[in-house]
Amino acid sequence: MTADLSAAEALALRMTSLLLRPPVGPGTVAEVVEWFGAMQAQDLASGLWSLGARLPGWTVTDVQAALERREALRTWPMRGTVHLIPPADTRWMLELTGVRALAGSATRRAQLGLTEADEARALDVLGVALAGGGRLTRAQCLATLREAGLGTDGQRGYHLLWYASVRGVTCVAPTIGTEQTFALLDEWAPEQRRPERDEALALLAHRYVRGHGPVTDREFAGWSGLTLTDARRGLTAAADLLSTVRVDGEPMYVDAALADTPRAPAAEVLALPGFDEYLLGYRDRTLMLDPAHRAAVVPGNNGIFQATVVCAGRVVGVWKRKVGREAVTLTVRPLVPMTDDDRADVERALTRYADFLELAPRFDWAAA
Repeated sequence: MTADLSAAEALALRMTSLLLRPPVGPGTVAEVVEWFGAMQAQDLASGLWSLGARLPGWTVTDVQAALERREALRTWPMRGTVHLIPPADTRWMLELTGVRALAGSATRRAQLGLTEADEARALDVLGVALAGGGRLTRAQCLATLREAGLGTDGQRGYHLLWYASVRGVTCVAPTIGTEQTFALLDEWAPEQRRPERDEALALLAHRYVRGHGPVTDREFAGWSGLTLTDARRGLTAAADLLSTVRVDGEPMYVDAALADTPRAPAAEVLALPGFDEYLLGYRDRTLMLDPAHRAAVVPGNNGIFQATVVCAGRVVGVWKRKVGREAVTLTVRPLVPMTDDDRADVERALTRYADFLELAPRFDWAAA
């Protein structure tokens, strides 16, 4: 029998899945990333805090060390956007979902004045430059491409670096200082899982539902970049691991193992980064975000998400940071009325972020 959930019950289940609250419980960067399957990480600072927010007591230094241990890597597995993914799953994810981004590559290539031969040449040049365990910064990669006669001005360089990663030649390695670096995928993550296509679809479907549910098939298609047909095929293939519920009459999928677990604490206050799966994992965000607050979270509707304050699963404010040598200034803009006690709860949540950065917190409250 399909269970009926209220919107509040569905939100509580999402909080348990998305925030890894007991009984889920995270342990390592590798476990967090595998739980989700992929975590948005186009902005590195946001990606690091997305991990830290789910690993109590960890610092940014701890997370960076885990990335150096290759517990996760960054690349463009789907929707043309950088994500953190399990290293051993990189190649099959690129072949399953990343390849769909290549469909629009010809148009973009023509707009940039590049040719197929330029793209092929870039693969060869970067392959040689990075061979033998090499690791080059973004600037060094671009210089190497220019030395080979390839134009990198405008967005040409970005396109060629993206293309090399989506084709599975390179991947984004951890930063050196503040500089993004690249390595050869086959050398950085030599051990790769090779599931058959239907198995890969089922694996991706299960991980998405487990880390985001309750969700619809269309939400899975939107998140993964798969066609709706393939999304449904994956959900069907993963059926033994999933359960269905109805939320306001709409059928949705949940992880069978989580369907009857205790829910996340209802009144918890959290400070989340802008590019976090909590909002980025969905097209329909109304469970977590009042439509009246959308413009404050995504100013200009340009895809740039502000960091959010979440209370009882709902976005109640946005925040920004300014990092100094010894302290981080945290500016909070409430989106709903807040009492002094509410503000104290928000400051405690943001203090956890300051602790993650190993800096003292300073607070600045902007007008609502």
